[in-house]
Amino acid sequence: MPELPEVETICRGLEPLVRGRTIRAVVVREPRLRWPIPDNLAEFLEGRTIESVGRRGKYLLAHLSTGTLLIHLGMSGRLQALARNIAPSKHDHVDIFLSSGLLLRFHDPRRFGCLLPLYAEDPIHPLLARLGPEPFDLAFSGEYLYSRSRSRKTPVKAFLMDGGIVAGVGNIYASEALYGAGLHPATKAGRIGRVRYRRLVRAVQQTLLRAIDLGGSTLRDFTGARGEAGYFQQVFTVYGRNGKPCYRCGSLIQRQSIAQRSSFFCPTCQR
Repeated sequence: MPELPEVETICRGLEPLVRGRTIRAVVVREPRLRWPIPDNLAEFLEGRTIESVGRRGKYLLAHLSTGTLLIHLGMSGRLQALARNIAPSKHDHVDIFLSSGLLLRFHDPRRFGCLLPLYAEDPIHPLLARLGPEPFDLAFSGEYLYSRSRSRKTPVKAFLMDGGIVAGVGNIYASEALYGAGLHPATKAGRIGRVRYRRLVRAVQQTLLRAIDLGGSTLRDFTGARGEAGYFQQVFTVYGRNGKPCYRCGSLIQRQSIAQRSSFFCPTCQR
């Protein structure tokens, strides 16, 4: 699943291409996504101007003159800016034609994503309402994690991946950040103190910033808004390195299933 760095990469790539452009037409070929595309999507979008593109957690937000288009890429989705004359292929479910001559194409083989209209007068959408602070917000701090984790018996890896605690930290970057902070992913969240949580916050932010700088991770079929691949997977410290030596101590990286997700860690450096 595209995580925060991948979505931020797409957001930054799309912004200069679509800002100030008017949506001329919308073609929906397959509305049956995880959250079905509503019948009024074309009516909501056509004739509207895209004022900006933002991100909240793993959600893209195309802010229009009269509302917002909420986009989630699901497990395998892509949103790319293409020339108008590129014919659609299998799993190209939605085309959004812009006044600039470009089209935005939503491609989702597993159909776990969404494109949902949010009207300006509507209350905050339930998908956004439950999200915790962004990893780069001042509210995301060691003290915040410490206070939210008291009496929590869940593993810190699952705690960090809870979107209600912090928005957008998925499996890959949680593994990498916990390694950076020297925390074992199975450690109970409630047993970690303030100092170690401050270290974890720094590790999360450093990990995500580096991933964004490198354009995200190319796992399976992720590409950015212009079709470019990310490179963060080339500098993974633990993720996917089961059985390979730790870069710090030489111990072999181990894999363990935590909250039904593969977790990778160094048994020596992470406690």
